[in-house]
Amino acid sequence: MSELRQNIATREWVIIASERARRPNAFTETRQQPLTAERPPHDPHCPFCVGNEELDLEVERHPAIGAWQLRIVRNKYPALHDHGPVVRHFDGVRRTISGYGYHEVLVEHPNHNTTLGLMTHAEVRAVLAVYLSRGKAMSTDPRIEQIVIFKNHGERAGASLQHPHSQIMAVPVVPSDIRHRIEEARRFFDDTGQCVFCTMLADEVARNERIVYANDEFVAFVLYAASSPFHLWILPRKHRASFFHLDESELDGLADVVREVFHRLYYRLNDPDFNLVLRSTPAKEPENGYFHWYLAVVPRLSYMAGFEMGSGIFINPSIPEACAEFLRE
Repeated sequence: MSELRQNIATREWVIIASERARRPNAFTETRQQPLTAERPPHDPHCPFCVGNEELDLEVERHPAIGAWQLRIVRNKYPALHDHGPVVRHFDGVRRTISGYGYHEVLVEHPNHNTTLGLMTHAEVRAVLAVYLSRGKAMSTDPRIEQIVIFKNHGERAGASLQHPHSQIMAVPVVPSDIRHRIEEARRFFDDTGQCVFCTMLADEVARNERIVYANDEFVAFVLYAASSPFHLWILPRKHRASFFHLDESELDGLADVVREVFHRLYYRLNDPDFNLVLRSTPAKEPENGYFHWYLAVVPRLSYMAGFEMGSGIFINPSIPEACAEFLRE
């Protein structure tokens, strides 16, 4: 029988449609295009491939001399521009803020035919290190309120280019979605004196029903109230509100979990389209006891339709416990 489950961190309800649930292996992609690894390592028409670099857009590269392993470039078609003041204008119901901010692209690898699940530990760690360093750098700008880091892989996830890349954006406002999550976390803390994310993590570790992979520092698990098939969170065991307060020594443990999760998704689900999103506290907010940064991993294996748009309640045609078991195998 179907049931409604609630994510206690966001207070969002999800329908686990067990009556029409599909077996986890039914979500294995039937692809119209080659797997990522089956593409050629170089595409002469790709702006991110070696030899096609648009050097006027480059912010930095690693290593700085010789053949590059990864590059940070300004987005050729940025949503925001990093010059000029932040000007606010209010006129009745019309509210605007000048489009100040940063919009950068991290080219994750020189090869066109790879992704996080196929990279080495060192290569994944290098990607995460740039997330950390560029986020820290943008946070020093007093006009910036929120750093948003995300990765789109595949057309259904919104990727317009196949070459492995992430995007790093910094905006002059705290988005309402972030504010909502912070307020819910603060409410839980006020009621219980505990971090809701730490509470969820402790429960997942104790039950061990939905954990996909874990090490001494990080845990990856399918959400109890997953809004879609194989919807995962990666949480640090150590409470910290901001990803950008992470110590670089912790990147090894994070790289281990990130690589393992995406390795399993790639091979068990046949290279699915996915979104990876960093959830972290606003740039100017100090460490606190109620928020807890994490990475959200959302394979794009189902679609949002009218009911989801009309109610805000997602229908998940899979069983989270079965999804986790499938990835553990």
